[in-house]
Amino acid sequence: MNEKLIEYPPGTAFPGTIGRTVDESTPAWPAPLRAKEGAPNVLIIVLDDTGFGQLGCYGSPIRTPNLDRLAEGGLRYTNMHTTALCSPTRSCILTGRNHHSNNMAGITEISTGYPGYSGSIPFENGFLSEMLLQNGYNTFAVGKWHLTPAEQISAAGPYERWPLGRGFERFYGFLGGDTHQYYPDLAHDNHTIDPPRTPEEGYTLNEDLADRAIGFVADAKQVAPDRPFFMYYCTGAMHAPHHVPREWADRYRGVFDDGWEAYRQRVFARQKELGIVPEGTDLPPHDPDVPRWDALPEKERRLYARMMEVFAGFLEHTYHHIGRVLDYLESIGELEKTLVMVISDNGASAEGGPTGSVNENRFFNYVPESLEDNLAALDDLGGPKYFNHYAWGWTWAGDTPFRRWKRETYRGGISDPFIVHWPRGIRAKGKIRTQYAHAIDIVPTVLEVLGIRPPAAIRGVTQSPIEGVSFAGSLDDAAAPSRHATQYYEMIGHRSLYHKGWKAVCPWPGPSFAESGPFGQPISAEKLRELDAKGWELYHVETDVTEAHNVAGEYPEVLQELVTLWYAEAGRYHVLPIDGRGVQRFADPRPEIGGERARYVYFPGTQGVPENTAVKVLNRSHVIAAVVDIPEGGAEGVLLSHGSNVGGYALFVKENRLHYVHNYVGVREFHLVSTETVPEGRVVLSYQFERTGEPDVRNGKGAPGTGRLYFNERPVGEMEVPVTVPILIGLGGGLCCGRSRGSPITDLYRPPFAFTGTIHRVAVDVSGERIEDHEAEIRMALARQ
Repeated sequence: MNEKLIEYPPGTAFPGTIGRTVDESTPAWPAPLRAKEGAPNVLIIVLDDTGFGQLGCYGSPIRTPNLDRLAEGGLRYTNMHTTALCSPTRSCILTGRNHHSNNMAGITEISTGYPGYSGSIPFENGFLSEMLLQNGYNTFAVGKWHLTPAEQISAAGPYERWPLGRGFERFYGFLGGDTHQYYPDLAHDNHTIDPPRTPEEGYTLNEDLADRAIGFVADAKQVAPDRPFFMYYCTGAMHAPHHVPREWADRYRGVFDDGWEAYRQRVFARQKELGIVPEGTDLPPHDPDVPRWDALPEKERRLYARMMEVFAGFLEHTYHHIGRVLDYLESIGELEKTLVMVISDNGASAEGGPTGSVNENRFFNYVPESLEDNLAALDDLGGPKYFNHYAWGWTWAGDTPFRRWKRETYRGGISDPFIVHWPRGIRAKGKIRTQYAHAIDIVPTVLEVLGIRPPAAIRGVTQSPIEGVSFAGSLDDAAAPSRHATQYYEMIGHRSLYHKGWKAVCPWPGPSFAESGPFGQPISAEKLRELDAKGWELYHVETDVTEAHNVAGEYPEVLQELVTLWYAEAGRYHVLPIDGRGVQRFADPRPEIGGERARYVYFPGTQGVPENTAVKVLNRSHVIAAVVDIPEGGAEGVLLSHGSNVGGYALFVKENRLHYVHNYVGVREFHLVSTETVPEGRVVLSYQFERTGEPDVRNGKGAPGTGRLYFNERPVGEMEVPVTVPILIGLGGGLCCGRSRGSPITDLYRPPFAFTGTIHRVAVDVSGERIEDHEAEIRMALARQ
């Protein structure tokens, strides 16, 4: 019984012996994968929509002590770059390949049918999780994912591009681009779940994610204490909604009352003190899309200051809970031997528009913000009632010292804080690094410091070359040269190219962002040629780090070289065709997992259906019909809900009446109630929307129509619906049968408000047929017992 175990590498010949019986035989076991002795853990923390000038250790007045201690014990990089948008950057961080090489030109929801744009990361572009898994690591993903094609995140799968399909052993978080911080759309491994608590019970997503991260590590370490882990930890913060308990926001009362210009000047001065920007650097001029703070009425200044207080409290709250994870690792002796990297996926976000927003879904539906509505919401900002986002003056300030913001390829959109902390592996402490680097450089750097060669194949798939270059040489050598010489950028038509200290930038044409909003501006090939001839700017970023001085007129030959090089890189990495459309791409047709059809059937007791895989009722006539059994004494609850408090619709029974609510992006509710009580027994409860006009999408108006309620074929209520949601139902919630998930679509009920009768099925017909066309089907449904 004390014999030494014999192990052998998988795939090699069995080294034991096989006899007629056990006493004539010698056992041997396939050797488990083991990491190299002393291999460090790897923790990559990805923030969302956090600007260069929003962290304490990068000059901000916002308190981030847990981040600051990483910076003090490690390195701050001042020349790290991303792609200007979340999914593309995250694909770079995990694969080491450019975002178009990953087919991730934009977020997954705006994928199009071209190479570079489809939203499906090729399996030949292996993830760091897949590489480390086959080198003996545990692999965990926590928080935001947003790397699965939007049409593939439902219970129908396929699951091969979910986290567990791309090398992660455990996952807890959300699959989409953002989520409600109090009512998140959660997934655990390969299934969706409800949050463990309610907002009334003190739930916040930040705390939940930290709890799960600690739990994943504890689960593994108690069994295999010497096995290293790779954790990809991605908060929902600082993406909208900016949600935080009031006491955290109140810590910043009055801090931002002097406005965004003052913030920008204060942070810029502090950045020079810290060595984040060189002395003698010029701050770019005031952005033309941002109003002057002193010119604003007092009530607007109060509103905007509170929006920033909420943001600041949210950021501090986020790092408080990240700090809990760091504290736990320190308590078990793992922090010293953990390579920690902290990065944001792009610059600060301008999706709140010029006046900020209490409902970011208005931005995506091009519904103008109402200053009066926003002022009325002031005292509740940060709470579960709103999906709020600050005014873009704070975006501009948050990207100090750079110009512009997320979605654009000036440095404000693509230059992000980056911190590296590894006590056992890096001698330098509290130092600054200025080497040029890009998110694609993270994978080759991690592999180099771990002593791991990129695999030739992963699960039988031959791997493509990694496109990033390691910056490992700079970890202990401030004078190490920048090895990344050339990098292209393209995001929703906005283009730039870095090459050996120079940068060419070509903003996408059209009206200012304040006027064009989320739509972008498609242009013809002829207009593109004109743009290439006259629209490019040139910056010598080696000396002008803030892009304050356009020197295109002084160095036309340098500019022409960079424009030519941009096209060469575009051809190499599948960047063409250039597509400057923004939200319009949400509405582009793309494959449906279940196939495009005129009739969708949903059942109770099932997982929710995400937005991109749910029936699309917007701007078309449709019928929702629920076949139910109503017990004696009646029933109540949701029959079908789709969306959340930022937009959507719900068909439900309450107080023995059938109700339908259309929530027009949180601006207005259209509420229809049956004129009669719901009968007992088997009944088909229906809502019919008959479109009566055309949508006016560019003005935020979906198609108008007439809504009617029916018991079987008999009408029991009618209303006119003058405007509907035009583009996107909602951010969160999805579609659910028999109950409501997430934040409430209407205050007429509290989720989940599960139906207390029996639902056999709920059918949604988008063929355009009327209730009268379904009479035979209704009679058949009533006849089934």
